[in-house]
Amino acid sequence: MGKEHSVRPFGMKDKLGYMFGDFGNDFTFILSSMFMMKFYTDVMGIAAGVVGGLMMAARFVDAVTDISMGQIVDRSKPTKEGKFRPWIKRMCGPVAISSFLIYQSGFANMAYGFKVCWMVVTYILWGSIFYTSINIPYGSMASAISADPKERAELSTWRNIGATLAGLVIGVGTPMFAYEIVDGRTVLSGSRMTMIAGVFAVCAILCYALCFNLVRERVPVEANNEKLDVGKLVKSLVTNRALLGIIAAAILLLLAQLGMQGISGFVFPNYYGSAGAQSTASLLSSLAVLVICAPLAAKISGKIGKKELSMLSCLFGAAVFLVCLIVKPQNAYVYVGFYAMAFAGLGFFNTVIWAMITDVIDDAEVRNGVREDGTIYSVYSFARKLGQAFSSGLVGALLSLVGYTQETAFDPVVTEGIFKMSCIVPIIGMTAVAVALGFIYPLNKKKVEENCAELARRRGEQ
Repeated sequence: MGKEHSVRPFGMKDKLGYMFGDFGNDFTFILSSMFMMKFYTDVMGIAAGVVGGLMMAARFVDAVTDISMGQIVDRSKPTKEGKFRPWIKRMCGPVAISSFLIYQSGFANMAYGFKVCWMVVTYILWGSIFYTSINIPYGSMASAISADPKERAELSTWRNIGATLAGLVIGVGTPMFAYEIVDGRTVLSGSRMTMIAGVFAVCAILCYALCFNLVRERVPVEANNEKLDVGKLVKSLVTNRALLGIIAAAILLLLAQLGMQGISGFVFPNYYGSAGAQSTASLLSSLAVLVICAPLAAKISGKIGKKELSMLSCLFGAAVFLVCLIVKPQNAYVYVGFYAMAFAGLGFFNTVIWAMITDVIDDAEVRNGVREDGTIYSVYSFARKLGQAFSSGLVGALLSLVGYTQETAFDPVVTEGIFKMSCIVPIIGMTAVAVALGFIYPLNKKKVEENCAELARRRGEQ
């Protein structure tokens, strides 16, 4: 990047731009996580096990598309707009349109086979192709925006703020408009969901545009033209303990977080009969992340380490839901309080996890002498999608296990089962995250600082 020195210094524009990037991502991703299962079971009449099975199967398609996109990104040559930014401009339209196509309630009366085929095709197009083609370069871009670990931690914080804001808009706004009262019961409106998906698709494009225009790349990342050696890649991954650790933690994190969000679409309207409580839960959990986690995560992790902070916060979240399971609150808003506190525990890990990925990339460069941002990030992204798959498949399987269908949605035995799994899933998920970080992930505060110093020394010699 010959014009590297003419690029303005890292600053607030970069932070805001990177925030808007994940805001755009999550206008489609969080909508899928929170409402796709509910939409296809309650509106389209497809069995929960079928929907969950698709969401899980699609992640195996991602095994190919994620790695392929990582290779494409690594081999692409930097342009005057950078190496990663151009992908955001190219793919923002396709990812938004394909997301909108998923929620077409006008097909609710079509044949069952047609509805399943529509769901499969649109979901694969959105998640496995277009979302991958924008998310891999977006995530990889962080290491090109700045080489400073503190500034990268700030980018990670602002990325999580973007995700939290999207969760706030979707989690609070969607239940308020998507549900309606029919015969005294709170049910999801298909036509309203279609309109909401269209509005969010437009919002996603606007956020991507802001990301593209505000962010600048500063760190030279040249094209890596080496052909993909699958055997070498697998060997590298197996011996990369840091990557294995963060992959395990990411899968379990998504199991806990998306399990919570997925089940919230059932526990609030079906067990508690309150769409308002679902909105409040999203509001308070998002505020907890914005007010508590975002301002404090970088400061606390700077003192005790990102790994150490993440372990403690996840154990706290698991303990909160354990108490909730024992107490079994009958008031919806008491449950909301438990939900928000546990989500704040996850929030600290979510706030620093993107900075932990750059730590993993740095660690691999120190050990191997080669920087592979796109490939490492794509492997990590695939791991996250495995977490999405397991959570979606698990939610679908558990709903089927407790007997949830359109006809039994408000049966007391079924709703009791929904409440129990709304607590058990995050308890197991968050505890397992802490264990994975503690026993597998090696990059504690001291090791991260040693790697940064070593890379700075090498670059100073070049």
